[in-house]
Amino acid sequence: MANNVSQEEAMRRISVTTEINAPAEVVWAQLTDTATFAEWNPFMPRLTGSLTVGARIEVRITPPGAKGMTFRPTVTAAEENRKLEWLGRFLVPGLFDGRHTFTLTPTATGCTLVQEETFTGVLVGLMSSTLAKTEAGFRQMNEALKTRAERAAA
Repeated sequence: MANNVSQEEAMRRISVTTEINAPAEVVWAQLTDTATFAEWNPFMPRLTGSLTVGARIEVRITPPGAKGMTFRPTVTAAEENRKLEWLGRFLVPGLFDGRHTFTLTPTATGCTLVQEETFTGVLVGLMSSTLAKTEAGFRQMNEALKTRAERAAA
């Protein structure tokens, strides 16, 4: 029983879903145009590197009400107009890992964007307040991406 409890504490998922009135292709174009992030993205103002599987990228996040941080995850999925994912680790695997995913699903009026991160590791339980601010950052980014993509599609 104790093992189940500690495993529960060692994982946390944040997921924010946003309906966007623009085709997945338009949303994908905005999401992967990382050179423009500073212009519109309040949560992730900088992302550099190649969005190809196996590439290391550099990501700067600025959650609302929290100190910003830069990390260097590895891209684990890049399926055009559908899915972008990376895995970041703090120091060593199992300490504090984050698998960040953007998923686009076509709908009758555009697409659904799900931005999600699954955090695992022994430090997850100590990061509750930071993770709550991260969720607020996901909401800000999704809304900004929605606005930008809907303008581009108009």
